Amino acid sequence: MADYSIQELMIISAAREIADGELVFVGMRLPITAYGVARLTHAPNAVGLFECGIARYAPAEDMLYTMGDPPNQLNAAWLSGLVPVMSQLQRGRVDAGFIGGAEVDRYGNINTSYIGDFTRPDVKLPGSGGAADIAAMSKRLLVIMNHEKKRLVEKVAYVTSPGYLSGGDSRARAGLKGGPSALITDRGILRPYGPDNEMHLASIHEGNTIEEIRENTGWNLKIQPKMIETPPPSPEEMAALHKIDKDGFWR
Repeated sequence: MADYSIQELMIISAAREIADGELVFVGMRLPITAYGVARLTHAPNAVGLFECGIARYAPAEDMLYTMGDPPNQLNAAWLSGLVPVMSQLQRGRVDAGFIGGAEVDRYGNINTSYIGDFTRPDVKLPGSGGAADIAAMSKRLLVIMNHEKKRLVEKVAYVTSPGYLSGGDSRARAGLKGGPSALITDRGILRPYGPDNEMHLASIHEGNTIEEIRENTGWNLKIQPKMIETPPPSPEEMAALHKIDKDGFWR
């Protein structure tokens, strides 16, 4: 029996994707905590960039519920606005960006716009915000989403944020660099693999089976040749997580 929650494993798995010294678009919810864990463990020189105009060298000392909370502004390295922060993408300075979504497909395209027909959608979603910019111009994209068949779909209803588009070199032909490098779910981690850049199961979380994960995926999910079991959180990672999320709000 694991002595950690699946939310804790997702946060720590996300933190492991951040390398030391990187400039990272942090995003909302779990990535806020993941950035703090990374800073306190293996990436002490990572810089967090927040869409609302904040840059930080260290995680906030108090609890964050949104990126614009006062503790995130206190002792920030840079307090600016949307345009100066987003311009770091156009300058090619952002190493990694976190986003979520309602749907993601086999090539890592993300939908946060609508479900159903464009003219009369079944569900109208919030839209892009800065997600399309982050997906298009970060050196790599990191996606966090619950693993459900209705969310991991064969083809998204609308490409709000581009992944590998129709697969292969279609992203490069569209003039876009980078692309999704990890889709972190509550069941495992998917990564692009092979010439088609299709998302394959690369890591499986404890307590899940390949069959269950495939049943909850909307396409014929393939397995990377060297698939692993997701390493459990280390004591150091758990201590860092509890320091960042003292009350267990995101855990």
